[in-house]
Amino acid sequence: MKNKYIQAFEDAQITSKSVPDFRAGDTLKVAIRIKEGDKSRIQNFEGTCIARRGNGVSETFIIRKIGANSVGVERIFPIYSESIESIEVLRKGRVRRAKLFYLRDRHGKAAKIKELRK
Repeated sequence: MKNKYIQAFEDAQITSKSVPDFRAGDTLKVAIRIKEGDKSRIQNFEGTCIARRGNGVSETFIIRKIGANSVGVERIFPIYSESIESIEVLRKGRVRRAKLFYLRDRHGKAAKIKELRK
């Protein structure tokens, strides 16, 4: 059981930020605020969500994208981080599991995820 003050603080953080509904397999565009010295800028990180874990304030998700020279790049983001400006769902993926770590071993067409159509 958490302290009531800590619980109130975490609830305030969660309600202040609106997070879209997404899960593993979805293609996301995450706008991250990057601070360099006294200036700050927004950089987008676009890729496939391969995992989502935790709950409450400590919830995180992993995004994987293919960078330059076909090198896979993964980043772990806390959902309620102050550095995340926005999360945009570009595509819903049709997958049958919650963690897509098998995509790390696949390249090219084998790493594609079908789009969920309704």
